[in-house]
Amino acid sequence: MFIFPIEEGLSLKLLEKRDAPQLFALVDGSRPYLREWLPWVDNMKTEEDYEPVIDMWLKQYAEDNGFQAGILYEGKIVGMVGFHYIDHASKKTSIGYWLAEKYQGKGIMTKAVEVLVDYAFNTFHLNRVEIQCGTENRKSVAIPERLGFVKEGTIRDAEYLYDHYHDCYLYSMLKRDYKKMQRS
Repeated sequence: MFIFPIEEGLSLKLLEKRDAPQLFALVDGSRPYLREWLPWVDNMKTEEDYEPVIDMWLKQYAEDNGFQAGILYEGKIVGMVGFHYIDHASKKTSIGYWLAEKYQGKGIMTKAVEVLVDYAFNTFHLNRVEIQCGTENRKSVAIPERLGFVKEGTIRDAEYLYDHYHDCYLYSMLKRDYKKMQRS
């Protein structure tokens, strides 16, 4: 299966059904932490729940509509990152990501998102990349800010999480911003 190296010990991988047990164990081991920010956690109760989702992700990739990749750190899946979609007409996409709590603080997600931003602009030739983060999710917010994204504003009641709505910040990077950063 497709593996994209980022650096020694860190790569992205298109997931296969055989990855379902490892993905389930990762989410199950981080369930209380992930549930605070991700609305799908309670729906993933067994390894088998991941099989149709993995099929959907592979179909997304095959249809050239983005991809969802497992993040491999020292050979283990530690989270995911991907393009939610590719809007070819408007030349834009959005990036989503999550990382198990015990792997945070190592620069893993910053490096993974940075690779996707580069891929969006230099391989897909897009013009705009968006990231949406819960306003209170400081670790998630740090990623686009660290990478030089522009905070465009706050989306009120952007997402429903189990029993409440939460606000999200909308960040973007344009291709011209990215090119300027590359020259500096």
